[in-house]
Amino acid sequence: MNDPLVERLSAALAPVRGLAAFTLGGSRARGTAGPAADYDFGLYYEAHEPLRVEDLRAAIAPLVDDSAKLTLTEIGGWGPWINGGGWLSISGRKVDLLYRDLNRVRAVVADCAAGRIEMHYQPGHPHGFCSAIWMGEAALCVPLRDEAGAIAALIARASPYPDALRQALIARFHGEARFSIDNAETALPRGDETHVAGCAYRALCCLAQVLFALNRRYLINEKGALAEAAGFPVTIETGNAARMWAAVGAGDLEAGLRILKGMAGELDGIVAAG
Repeated sequence: MNDPLVERLSAALAPVRGLAAFTLGGSRARGTAGPAADYDFGLYYEAHEPLRVEDLRAAIAPLVDDSAKLTLTEIGGWGPWINGGGWLSISGRKVDLLYRDLNRVRAVVADCAAGRIEMHYQPGHPHGFCSAIWMGEAALCVPLRDEAGAIAALIARASPYPDALRQALIARFHGEARFSIDNAETALPRGDETHVAGCAYRALCCLAQVLFALNRRYLINEKGALAEAAGFPVTIETGNAARMWAAVGAGDLEAGLRILKGMAGELDGIVAAG
């Protein structure tokens, strides 16, 4: 890859013990990044030979803009699903490192391929962390180091998009979207804006999950997902989300929920049509 930052980091990580594979993810891997986009890297390790964080720290310290602010977690430092990593600044660019246990990723990918998904509470993911994110990360990444072929095997398992996963995601999140809207309506009599907004956010995230599944696209982060779904072949009028939030922000919670119910109704028709 002809990117100086990627090349510098790849070279620096070469001697890190326990680093079984190294990938570029996010918008830069998909070719949709703007000039100021972050860099997201996956650092994969085998459970029997875990990543040596002390090696990693020594390798990247000369690259970061301020070594005094270099912070890397131990494995598991951000919970079982994000699993730890670091937020860095290199040459003025935001760089995220994310640890991934290959044994767990393989198991999750197998589950997803069979239509088994999980949803977990995770800081940084207000809608929650859907286990299918790991499969999407593998499917959409650019391998930068993969001597043993671990990432290549995951990519092969994730493509084509499994029908069982598609059906599971639609079944899970289509119903949840409606439930979240109904839940929001229970808060209208007491004017609970926080509860309505929270339920509305969950509903919109669920709509995005369904749209991605309908189009056989992997959703790896809820940030920007609904806007991305606007460009899919099978979609709804996602721009109505802005109208909904404008109504909620103006205190007209009922109007906001009417707009949201209209979006859900539009999706109902698409799902029913198959």
